[in-house]
Amino acid sequence: MTTTTVQSAPVEEELPNPAEDEDIPVPAGAPRRLLGELLGPHRRRIVVAMLVILVQQAALQSGPLLVAVAMDRGIPALREHDAGPLVAVVAAYLGFAALSTVLQRAFIRLSGRINQDILLTLRGRIFRHAQRLSLDFHERYTSGRIISRATSDVDALRELLAEGLQELLTVCLSVFYISIVLMVMDWRLGLAALLSFLPMYLSVRSFRRRSLKVYRRSRTAVASVIVRFTETMNGIRPVQAFRRESANEAAFGTVNRQSADATADGLLEMARYVGTSRAIANTWITAVVVLGAVQVTDGSLELGVLTAFVLYLRRLYDPIDQLAMFLNSYQSAAAALEKIAGLLAHEPTVAEPTTPVALPTSRMKGREVVFDDVRFAYRTGKEVLPSFDLTLAAGQTTAVVGATGAGKSTLAKLLARFYDPTEGTVRLDGVDLRSLPTDELRRGVVMVTQESFLFSGTVAENIAIGRPGATRAEVEQAAREIGAYEFVAALPDGFDTDVRKRGGRISAGQRQLVAFARALLADPAVLILDEATSSLDVPGEQAVQHAMRTVLAGRTAVIIAHRLSTVEIADRVLVMDQGRIVEDGTPADLISGQGRFADLHQAWRDSLV
Repeated sequence: MTTTTVQSAPVEEELPNPAEDEDIPVPAGAPRRLLGELLGPHRRRIVVAMLVILVQQAALQSGPLLVAVAMDRGIPALREHDAGPLVAVVAAYLGFAALSTVLQRAFIRLSGRINQDILLTLRGRIFRHAQRLSLDFHERYTSGRIISRATSDVDALRELLAEGLQELLTVCLSVFYISIVLMVMDWRLGLAALLSFLPMYLSVRSFRRRSLKVYRRSRTAVASVIVRFTETMNGIRPVQAFRRESANEAAFGTVNRQSADATADGLLEMARYVGTSRAIANTWITAVVVLGAVQVTDGSLELGVLTAFVLYLRRLYDPIDQLAMFLNSYQSAAAALEKIAGLLAHEPTVAEPTTPVALPTSRMKGREVVFDDVRFAYRTGKEVLPSFDLTLAAGQTTAVVGATGAGKSTLAKLLARFYDPTEGTVRLDGVDLRSLPTDELRRGVVMVTQESFLFSGTVAENIAIGRPGATRAEVEQAAREIGAYEFVAALPDGFDTDVRKRGGRISAGQRQLVAFARALLADPAVLILDEATSSLDVPGEQAVQHAMRTVLAGRTAVIIAHRLSTVEIADRVLVMDQGRIVEDGTPADLISGQGRFADLHQAWRDSLV
């Protein structure tokens, strides 16, 4: 038996450049609000961690001051055969060092737990929100970019939380403590040292301004690498079949180079900042040492105080590299947080109703479907359905045929409420789909597509997706009614056989039968079959058509068909062209007429000879 397919000219489609940004607007203040939401539940632990690091830094910064005391008080006393002051200073030094070590360990453990809890929450939010977003979003925002948000962008935040914030706190507290001590020890030298903050501030400000642009570009480039990689691996069969390895390698090399260039630019900006900051620090230390030496010479400053001053200056300027690493992590994390916040701030275009309306009770399996003056256009602006009206009687099976681009799949997506009409309403037993609770809508309207996507897991688990609470007996009964029981039972582990990624362990026809068993178990009022047999061979199509008769019995059904053999089981046929119904009738009536469907049917009969 041979089947005829409605043919149409191929449509050239301009593919997006994955190196370009995804153009999701980020509402003003969204990154700040997201950060507040993530930190809010951990306020108490954050306060405790701050107190711990506060005391730890106070203990750590006591070292140079104790050195000054030892030189100016302990050593002279030792010369007088009084070791008490020096012993006391050494004991205090060792005690504060031990306290600093213990508190540092406590801070790392506490902050580490906070960081992991925050990242766990964030990844969960990204995953849940991505599932909530509407189909139009996923059709333009590639899965690779969502993966990038949940992996590389979250990792950028992890680096900041795990290391960057500790470095920032250490630098800030060091500057605070040391500034006070320097001013107390000698206000003139202290003031001279603190004047270095002005050129340091200008250096930091310049680095932040330049590096933020670089890191925004870097986050986009990393996402582009992930997009190219996942796209190639998901399409590895056509890649190898059509010898696309070299072309794909060249395309991947381009985005990979863009990512490497962006990373190199970020490192270059950091190198400029570190070089400038070290030059400033070394210049100021030299100047302070010279001024201090003059004061020691004229007796206005003790040598121990000058020694402590130099030690404190080294501690003041040594964290420059740490600050550079923090700024590096901060700019990368800021760009990542901006992109994550943009994703999480994006609301589904198909929203949950604010005032849900339940479907009326019905004794029939199927329900009436009405398209009332529906208009629909995609985001590109092209109108696909202009002023569309249609009524499908409860329990009626309707086949929809037409050339590619006629609007068949758009009709199915509107009925499943993957999209909302631009104008007009789609009603199910008189209830606007936009007023139905999502759970009730998904129970009442089920779509089986050409792909028949199966998840990694057993056959039984994939069938049970139709009704998660179903018993094993109900799952097996659904497979039996569809005609899938025999082939499933023959698998190595029967219904417990793992079908692996995308159901790759079984054939396309078998995957389709599992999908029909899933739909039968779901027991929907309305079933949509979107080209469910177009990729099957003749034996596979015959098995699926038998299953279709079982699953469609008594239900309202819409069959999007390219093969005319599929149309034979329909009660009614609609021929669509450019978003309008140009023929409507029973298969027999349209075949006996002189329209497009009659021509297609005749061509199909001729092909059987």
